Amino acid sequence: MRRTLISASFLLLGSMLAFGQSDAAKDARDLHQDRHDIRHDRRDIRHDRRDIRQDERDVNKDRVERNAERRDIRRDEADLAKDRREMRQDLRKGDKADAAKERADIARDRRDINQDRREVRAENRDIAHDRADIHRDHRDIRHDRRGIRHDRRDVRSDRRDLRHDRHDRD
Repeated sequence: MRRTLISASFLLLGSMLAFGQSDAAKDARDLHQDRHDIRHDRRDIRHDRRDIRQDERDVNKDRVERNAERRDIRRDEADLAKDRREMRQDLRKGDKADAAKERADIARDRRDINQDRREVRAENRDIAHDRADIHRDHRDIRHDRRGIRHDRRDVRSDRRDLRHDRHDRD
């Protein structure tokens, strides 16, 4: 009986020591995996920031195109005013055929200007949506960076706890 009790206690002690060692090894692997995950998260944030910079460049290009379209509208409006003056002159001279041509020219220019204005409004909406997306992406990156800071803090505390556990066992 006594011999069985002693062998059972050694078996229990041995299993406890083995369990403690495997637990420490598992903690070390978990710590390594956590650090690995943090590195990947930081890399993902760098990629996200690069994507945001590219999106900002694209928005700036869209603005340039929109501003060029606005200049074209102003130029077309000046041409439209010139055509109206020419039509009035033709009517004053009594040249109804040329006045009819100018009137058709004016109608075509007005359609073009209205179409260009619709396109500019659509571009303004697209730019606003893109800017909102960029803003949300910046916010998400801030949130992710905050999460990484918390994860790094947890890893440091886990590493400290591991050192203390090793020290206590020795």
